[in-house]
Amino acid sequence: MSETHLSPEAHARLVAELEDLSTRGRIEIAKQIEAARALGDLSENGDYHAAKDAQGKMEARIRLIQAMLGSAVIVDKAAASDGTVQAGTIVSLRYEGDDELERYLLGSIEERRPDVSVISPGSPLGQALLGHRAGEVVEYEAPNGRLRVEIAAVD
Repeated sequence: MSETHLSPEAHARLVAELEDLSTRGRIEIAKQIEAARALGDLSENGDYHAAKDAQGKMEARIRLIQAMLGSAVIVDKAAASDGTVQAGTIVSLRYEGDDELERYLLGSIEERRPDVSVISPGSPLGQALLGHRAGEVVEYEAPNGRLRVEIAAVD
């Protein structure tokens, strides 16, 4: 599995979420399933099926978090402040032929914020940006052809 780049804050949030889901979450789902079983016939019991569905989704989230934490690389923003695009940095881009700037955080989707879109460092754009500086133009292969972007700023 590839590395998952996380800020210390996102890592701590995921550890806390995993602990909560693994303890309180599992206990609550078990209680819901038990209460639904007590209602009788399971084949036509909507509460039972809803609780089992919620249990499956929660267990999938637990496995996802465990995998992310197992491959986590904690990104220190201070260490990434040399002006190059690295995992954990925010980059402002201008696509060729477009005057509008777009801001992206290069990292895991777990780093998402309302003001910035997220690009995976493993994506074609993410790979093209890594190691470059503001003012440079990079090219990458997108599904609809080759694209060029100018790096306007690296935060």
